Amino acid sequence: MALSLTPLTPGFVAEASGLDLARPLDAAAVRAVEQAMDDYAVLVFRDQPLDQDQQIRFAQGFGPLDLGLRKVKGGAHRFDHAELADISNVTVDGSVAGRDHAKIVGNIANQLWHSDSSFQRPRAKYSMLSAVVVPQDGGQTEFADLRAAYDHLPDGMKAAIGDLQAVHYALHSRFLLGDTEYTQAQRDALPAVRWPLVQTDPRSGRKILFVGIHACEVVGMTVAEGRMLLLDLLEHATQREFVYRHHWRVGDLVMWDNTATLHRGRRFDFAQRRELRRATTEEVQLSAEARAAA
Repeated sequence: MALSLTPLTPGFVAEASGLDLARPLDAAAVRAVEQAMDDYAVLVFRDQPLDQDQQIRFAQGFGPLDLGLRKVKGGAHRFDHAELADISNVTVDGSVAGRDHAKIVGNIANQLWHSDSSFQRPRAKYSMLSAVVVPQDGGQTEFADLRAAYDHLPDGMKAAIGDLQAVHYALHSRFLLGDTEYTQAQRDALPAVRWPLVQTDPRSGRKILFVGIHACEVVGMTVAEGRMLLLDLLEHATQREFVYRHHWRVGDLVMWDNTATLHRGRRFDFAQRRELRRATTEEVQLSAEARAAA
């Protein structure tokens, strides 16, 4: 079957059907998914329960895999593949983490608007999050369209930020939440990187307002002035008209483009089990020929 798309909001987020993600995708199906990602930035695949190997294989079809914060934290892991991120409140032994467990800090950090791995180079491109266990209430995931956010900036702000760069640092969001127990080696494991505040998607040609909680400074500004600008831009980018909220069902797989969107998890009762599993690809720079063919 061919990929079929049903838009969930105008120009942003589509429900995708017609593909069996548990089976290897051929080149035509991969291209169709990539084109859909260029158009919608977020795809929702319903009723696609995947085991760990199937999820890894699906993700590998779209590029090299990213380890993200596991480069900093390492440690014991519940999954067979280090490239699978454990987005859960479950400890390595399978029990629900207590509220004072370090695992809960990660759950809370996920409630901040962010793009996965914007704090490294190469950054993340596609994330693919699979729902294994969902709580009775809460725990939704919201996505914000950074393309629409740029389009709706006032012309004066577009001109003011057009040549600015922001500094992104892996542990900035954790420090904000009081999570400071890191060795110097961990703090230095992922040095800060700079990204332009305004970017052009190499495939779609659309302008993007690239902000998020990992951005901590603006080059050429004082820390205070830069952070105020970043907060203002983040507030603009996450207005309700730019946001889609996904209500999870077991077996959902949601795929999004980290270079064109922000996302955040929503509150839930940490006493309830919530298990999602994420695979993420690194951004690959396109050649001129590949951009022309995209």
